[in-house]
Amino acid sequence: MFHSRIFTAWFLIALSVWGWLFSTYCGWDFLQAHWHYPLIMVLGAFVAGLTPEGGGAVAFPVLNVFFDIDRVLARDFSLMIQSVGMTSASIFILTQPDTDRRTYRPLVFMLPVVCAGFVLGMATLQNLPVYLIQALFLSMITAFAFSYAWGDHRGTRESLQLHCRRDYVFLGIILVLGGMCASLFGTGADILLYSLVVTRFRMTEKTATRMSIIAMAATSLFGFAYRHFVESDLQVDQYKVWICAYPVVLFMAPFGAYILSKIHVEWMIKGIVVLNFAQLAYFNINRPSAEKFVASLVFMGILLFLFMRSFAKLAAKVPDPHAPINVLNEQQAAS
Repeated sequence: MFHSRIFTAWFLIALSVWGWLFSTYCGWDFLQAHWHYPLIMVLGAFVAGLTPEGGGAVAFPVLNVFFDIDRVLARDFSLMIQSVGMTSASIFILTQPDTDRRTYRPLVFMLPVVCAGFVLGMATLQNLPVYLIQALFLSMITAFAFSYAWGDHRGTRESLQLHCRRDYVFLGIILVLGGMCASLFGTGADILLYSLVVTRFRMTEKTATRMSIIAMAATSLFGFAYRHFVESDLQVDQYKVWICAYPVVLFMAPFGAYILSKIHVEWMIKGIVVLNFAQLAYFNINRPSAEKFVASLVFMGILLFLFMRSFAKLAAKVPDPHAPINVLNEQQAAS
């Protein structure tokens, strides 16, 4: 994993910074009292580097639903911790010898749109009922993971290719929606971006996953900075729990990206599906209410249809490599 000198230097510098932060502002007593934060991120950061779901897909529901921690605090922790973990994974991705960095140039123009969506979400969505936000998030990650694991969504392109005005409109809408999701959950922009680029733009899974990781890393850095400098609303203990989990994500997120480059990850994705379904079930069983159940049912139905429809549309476009030559030509012409 440490083949790149740039990544190795980043890792050692970031680890040294953590050592100074931990000894100056935190300490072992605080870590012992908040041990669950780094433990949660062992899985969360690995998922962030290996799949199109960010570490917040684990951190947000576990903290907000299982530990009953305030939604805003869970959202902020997701942004703060991804700003380290997914940035570390992004540096790993971009500094590998086999990486064609030209593939990720479109992100330079995409990220300001995501950030604008984040600001819009912070201004308009924060007063939604918490149960609606929880139901939407859990339904989104569950529907996405299920559709991703069992859909035949294999793109063929290694770069993003936009051919018409409609492509730019679709991309702009998804980027704004992704930023708004991040303002609610601390994650989500990566899931929506991945879904679009593997369906409408037919990119390969691994390239799309890496692009979504880099996008969510930048969104997390922006969100962290926005909460610190613009709203000035982060509490001292939020920084301390961030410091506690910092070294875990610093290593585990790029480790997940490293594993992604080495193995076929279908088994891991199906495990995430089980985890997400369990989280959604717990949400409805714990202090059950008709409002929570109806919201989960409606969101799950709509999002499952949208994700499965999108992945199925891609599958219909991808030629069957085992088909006769004349059939392949017809398939390619139709796409």
